[in-house]
Amino acid sequence: MNDRPIILFDGICNLCNNAVQFVIKHDTDGKFLFASLQSDAGQKLLEKFNFPIKNFNSFILLQNDLVYTQSTAALRVAKQLYGGWKLLYGFIIVPPFIRNAFYRLISNNRYKWFGKRDECMLPTPAVQIRFL
Repeated sequence: MNDRPIILFDGICNLCNNAVQFVIKHDTDGKFLFASLQSDAGQKLLEKFNFPIKNFNSFILLQNDLVYTQSTAALRVAKQLYGGWKLLYGFIIVPPFIRNAFYRLISNNRYKWFGKRDECMLPTPAVQIRFL
């Protein structure tokens, strides 16, 4: 696997796309790579790690040959961002069943609350090299 962390996200979800834009803005070292779950690269990674290729309800972080999902993935990403966002990682002490219950509430309602696109986002040329 690539030595840089990879974030897999739902490419048609407005919330997910905004989260990716947020990470890009606060990842001043440009360490994260991205792939939508719907893309060829995303589908191959889902298959490689035995995830369903049609279930787009989880934010996935692949890093150091480990796979993190849901709230754990989000908190591990926050920990690596520039600025005070690192402090969010303190929520890792909350048991995963509690954190993931909130995560699933948002995930299951993300299209209704935030909307969705007809197709995956197209990255700007400046950040396109960070997309698989």
